[in-house]
Amino acid sequence: MAMRSHYCGLVTEAQLGETVSLCGWVNRRRDHGGVIFVDLRDREGYVQVVCDPDRPEMFSAAEGLRNEFCIQIKGLVRTRPEGTVNENLKSGKIEVLCQELTVLNPSVTPPFQLDDDNLSETTRLTHRVLDLRRPYMQNNLMLRYRVSMEVRKFLDANGFVDIETPMLTKSTPEGARDYLVPSRVHDGHFFALPQSPQLFKQLLMVAGFDRYYQITKCFRDEDLRADRQPEFTQIDIETSFLSEEEIRAIFQEMIKTVFQNTIQVDLGDFPSMSYFDAMLRYGSDKPDLRVNLEFTEVTDVMTDVDFKVFSGAANMQGGRVVALRVPGAARENGGMPRSEIDSYTEFVKIYGAKGWPTSRSTNWPKSVRVCKARLSRISMTRHWRRCLHAPGHKTAT
Repeated sequence: MAMRSHYCGLVTEAQLGETVSLCGWVNRRRDHGGVIFVDLRDREGYVQVVCDPDRPEMFSAAEGLRNEFCIQIKGLVRTRPEGTVNENLKSGKIEVLCQELTVLNPSVTPPFQLDDDNLSETTRLTHRVLDLRRPYMQNNLMLRYRVSMEVRKFLDANGFVDIETPMLTKSTPEGARDYLVPSRVHDGHFFALPQSPQLFKQLLMVAGFDRYYQITKCFRDEDLRADRQPEFTQIDIETSFLSEEEIRAIFQEMIKTVFQNTIQVDLGDFPSMSYFDAMLRYGSDKPDLRVNLEFTEVTDVMTDVDFKVFSGAANMQGGRVVALRVPGAARENGGMPRSEIDSYTEFVKIYGAKGWPTSRSTNWPKSVRVCKARLSRISMTRHWRRCLHAPGHKTAT
């Protein structure tokens, strides 16, 4: 028999009555007064191994087992007794009656339990091997593997060619500093590790490889931040002879396929918005659509008001006046304090605005009267009515 015939987590009712050979780590050992149960673990999951005293040599070895011992067992797959089935495990309906047990490598007492979720990063990195045995980390690495495979399958099916590019190259002017590697042969000269394969994929396009991709390492010598690290992996893709719509369609489909096949999430169709619509509605070409705050257009009702800040912009060539309604920001609702409003006033000046006129409203008739008094009899009724009926907004401003 082979050293391992099955993975622990893949032994199921299909193997009932078979003799299997399993290798893995002792996740837990339980002595139930004459019968020892071992939860054996590998990358695919767990299986319960039963050691009874009918085989004295095997049982003696089982008595010495501790957590994280690496062992090999051979045994008979049988159904678990009634009432002991574990529905949370793929192998939860069976157990393996141990016939032979070999300790491949004993272990000292682990510094922490693998199911401990309150570990500090220092502890995890100090004992990195044990950290990588934890189910959370194993699932992460397996998910990354499945994502890479799905990306490769999709791109291969769509005519993309996987081409490896050099790691030791020349420095290129990009967004960060290069990592340098001194040349032993050419004294005083250095190679640079690539920040991205930018030069090479451009060469490939001109050379006629019109659909290229590579899952590659990139290196950038920059300070650590939440979304930055010295080396990272990116899916690098370049194409020729495709329109913007074709490129968007291909890669939206790739992302949808990867999510569906790896974590069974259907993303549906991606919403799209033109640059003009984004700037018109949100004032940004990358709006966060989770924040339901849109501009309300009031240019046409501001052309004839006495307040020159509004009327001047409204009558200017290409000028525009908009209102931004923030539900729940009125002071009575525990909303936006005056200090925050003042900070926004300073913020908009960065982009050339002269100010940030604001008004609070928890009562529609009162707010109109206040605005009329404050803004020198501006005809604000139409303006406020438009703001208060803006899409997605409910109450206070």
